[in-house]
Amino acid sequence: MTRVRQCDLAIVGGGLAGGLIALALAKRRPEARVLLIEGGETLGGNHVWSFFESDVTPEDRLLIGPLVAHAWDGYHVVFPGLRRRLDVRYNSITSERFDQALRETLPAERVLTGRKAIGVGPRSVVLADGTRIEAGGVIDARGPGDLSTLECGWQKFLGRELRLAKPHGLQRPVVMDASVDQADGYRFVYLLPFGTDRLFVEDTYYSDTPTIDPALLAGRVSAYAASRGWPVADSAREETGALPVVMSGDFEAYWRSGGAHVAKAGMRAGLFQPVTGYSLPDAMRTARFIANLSDLSAPGLHEALFAFAKRAWDERGFYRLLNRMLFKAAEPDERWRVLKRFYTLDESLVERFYASRSTNMDKARILLGRPPVPIGRALRAIAG
Repeated sequence: MTRVRQCDLAIVGGGLAGGLIALALAKRRPEARVLLIEGGETLGGNHVWSFFESDVTPEDRLLIGPLVAHAWDGYHVVFPGLRRRLDVRYNSITSERFDQALRETLPAERVLTGRKAIGVGPRSVVLADGTRIEAGGVIDARGPGDLSTLECGWQKFLGRELRLAKPHGLQRPVVMDASVDQADGYRFVYLLPFGTDRLFVEDTYYSDTPTIDPALLAGRVSAYAASRGWPVADSAREETGALPVVMSGDFEAYWRSGGAHVAKAGMRAGLFQPVTGYSLPDAMRTARFIANLSDLSAPGLHEALFAFAKRAWDERGFYRLLNRMLFKAAEPDERWRVLKRFYTLDESLVERFYASRSTNMDKARILLGRPPVPIGRALRAIAG
């Protein structure tokens, strides 16, 4: 016999986007009966999400603050011939802290983990165990739709949290260490000092393919640690992923691929920074947007979220142009020069770029002068 459960809003996917929506609604609309449904046993999966303080508004910071596990007063980037410190506050959220904070805030009966959704419609969700959720509205936040509708490069990575046999000596994150040997596109190492002897080391590539060789990348993480004189005692966790770096595509086809009339959020809605693939700033904006909606019904949600995501897509053509220059104009082992030039620019410009809020002056400054790629290729990339 089918079990039926009713609610005002069902959020399918307990990752960053879905979790932040549930959290924002719990704070702003506690009377709303919201169900957060996650197929895994924990909320947030196995991730580290990071963001710059300038990515979020003060209002958003109040909501997201309890999720932050680590924070620093700035960060570094390293390239051949360039080492720079930037002073904007840098924050990291771990999936463990994310799961803990959401469970402390959301009523236990409104969080369903270990419950895989096998059918998602505008007003209903069918779970693998036979339960049917009937809702006034549904938001699908389970991850990407059909990425074949988009032309993408990839930011792929393998990260390990290491416990070292001695202190590493880092005071701040290194967001990009591109002084390493280049391979498979633009390669850099990302470092987060979680403690005096705990360090998250991620080997990252701006690559033409999403294919990851875990053994190869894990070996490079170990080799990097050894090259820095950091003896590894053990590895606490490992994370891999491939984020789309979008150059062009059919947004409406992408939206329909996740269910034509189903409201969507996060990666499934195409809400991520086109150059970095990171989705936290958009996830926070989306959560605030939904919490302020007066209509949480299926038609109202779909119309509002489609318009919200389409507006973001339309406004971000400049970033897709930059991606075309990076992937189509620069030789793979020379892509680091594009990023090095970017990091010589004004710090406030860099902050607005990561937050997807570049001004027209910022865009002109980024494109001004001779690009660090062949001119002919650059012009063809700009032309699309």
